[in-house]
Amino acid sequence: MAQQALPEVTVQETRQADSRLETERLATSASHVDVRALDLPASVSGVSSEQMQERADYGVVEAVTRSVGLSSSSEPGNGGLSFSSRGFSSVGVAEDGIVLGVAAGTINYPNSSWGYERLDVMRGPASLMYGSGTMGATINAVRKQPSRESSTELLLSAGSHGTVRAGVGSTGAISDTLSYRIDAYGERTDGERHLDDARSGKLMSALRWTPRGDLTFDLTADISNQAPSRYYGTPTVDGRVVSALRDKNYNINDADIHYRDQRFKAKAEWRVNEAITLRNELYHLSSKRHWKNIEGYYYTPEDGTINRYDYLEIGHAVQQNGNRMAMDFKPADHKIAVGWDFSHANFRSSSSYDGDLQTQVSAVNPENGYWSSSVPYLPSYQSTVKQNALFIEDAWKINEQWLLMGGIRRDWYDFSRLTYSTSAALDKSLNGTSWRLGLTRKLTELSSVYAQVSTGHDPVTSLLSLNKSSSNYSLSKGRQEEVGFKQQLPDGRGEWTAALFHIAKKDIITSDPANPSQTIQGGKQSSRGLELTGAFNVNKAFRLEANAAYTDAKFDELMRGTENRAGNRPGNVPRVTANVWGHYSINNWRASLGLRYVGDRFTDETNTERMPGYTVMDAVVSWNVNPKTTLSLIGRNLTNRMYASSAYNTQWFLGPRRSVELIAQMRF
Repeated sequence: MAQQALPEVTVQETRQADSRLETERLATSASHVDVRALDLPASVSGVSSEQMQERADYGVVEAVTRSVGLSSSSEPGNGGLSFSSRGFSSVGVAEDGIVLGVAAGTINYPNSSWGYERLDVMRGPASLMYGSGTMGATINAVRKQPSRESSTELLLSAGSHGTVRAGVGSTGAISDTLSYRIDAYGERTDGERHLDDARSGKLMSALRWTPRGDLTFDLTADISNQAPSRYYGTPTVDGRVVSALRDKNYNINDADIHYRDQRFKAKAEWRVNEAITLRNELYHLSSKRHWKNIEGYYYTPEDGTINRYDYLEIGHAVQQNGNRMAMDFKPADHKIAVGWDFSHANFRSSSSYDGDLQTQVSAVNPENGYWSSSVPYLPSYQSTVKQNALFIEDAWKINEQWLLMGGIRRDWYDFSRLTYSTSAALDKSLNGTSWRLGLTRKLTELSSVYAQVSTGHDPVTSLLSLNKSSSNYSLSKGRQEEVGFKQQLPDGRGEWTAALFHIAKKDIITSDPANPSQTIQGGKQSSRGLELTGAFNVNKAFRLEANAAYTDAKFDELMRGTENRAGNRPGNVPRVTANVWGHYSINNWRASLGLRYVGDRFTDETNTERMPGYTVMDAVVSWNVNPKTTLSLIGRNLTNRMYASSAYNTQWFLGPRRSVELIAQMRF
């Protein structure tokens, strides 16, 4: 039998795009439909788990503020997860797309980055995706998922100020149809000052059942316990920190800050056929929080004393149950998602506030003492919010060059409140419509330009905290116009993006010009700016990652009594932020150097006290001992810069001193 000649086959080496390219990923945190970030007519980026490990950023705040334009205004009273983006402090925090109902401006979970595949940031109004309270941006923590391929990762560390961390993550198959993932993490530190000790721990678990190829069920159950530092800032004099007070804490010895969280979720996904997918998620979230502190300190240099005031004890109990149902279908050149969100949140608040009690201690050698208020700690009020939302989003691929995306969402909120001391009841209904329309023009296979208009809405305070004085207000409305450019470099050598934006928000609370003692909705606030990001593989050894943002934010119309604050910059909003990381690798070694810059900020809307800008330098040196083990030496704040990260009352929260940490990471 004659042999048949085979056709000639030519093999060419093709370098794949770098897996770090943000623009190549599906923008799942910014859209209900599957669209690459390169094609999305909006600004979205994130920080991957690989980047968080390279930079040794194990806190969500430290990790996510490496992204462009996002700065932290965190302090104990807001739970430690408060941010500013694009000139607004209305920044939502979600986990896998589910936002916990915000009560009294407090968000405290997730606090650590362990167990998350990435932290995504969608910039600008995100009401189409997440509802109210997301005018500046939304942070979405994306969990690591169960896999049938077995793997285990382990982290152990020790460092300055008695800091220790331990983390373990494991995934694998249980049977032919079952797989699991477990992530556990804990950390503790003695801190830099008295009462600065902190500890936290969490357990994240997930079980996936795939009875057949088109059907998947997921169960997740998490618990978290946090006891953060009981440091409420350092007093200032004439807008400056007295260096001699840097390491002092004026809180009481029996001060307490504690957060306990539980989360459960059941999710089902059925891929009916190539064009239709059905999803449903049922979830329960709960958080119990407690504060017992003296929160105000006034320094008198003449006699070297601190006057302590605001004896405050607060308790929160938040529960939220909800269901999210969605259908994706792909008719012709469209990708369409429609869905319904329902949630029922319950909030109970207890408190004790002593506004008359004041105590005095030495500024340099304080005797902290103990809680001495006689005001009883009692339940204050209970509130509930029922939310229903309907949405539809469409991505229409007009042709190979043009993509048109549009979406609309309608939210209905039913609020009720009962004040225990007076038995006064309050009922209120609010609603809002948000939409987004964007157009992307593909210039080449690796570059695109886009334009979009989006709208959003914010409550005048967190919905669960509405009271009688704010019951007559409607949702504040905002609108953003944005244009941008995105480009991947050839051969996966990197990428860069640019975005120009303008956001205008109206119906914020202002004093009535006709009656300055009364407040009305009528104020306006706006911002405009430029954001740049880039990641470049300069050569095989050197990689550079950088971003910078400029934001011009102001109040356009704002009265406080008879004082006109139009033209002032909102508090805790820097004009300029920037991040740079350089990574140099040779053989089994890698050296990384990072710079974080945050420009000056005003402590509040009066613009009378300015916190100076700062630059912090961090470094990581890593050695791959073998393919399974990496040792890293981390240096944080290498120049030992004294800087303020946020403000509260007349106190500034000072950033950590210089520290070192040794970390071992193992993978099996």
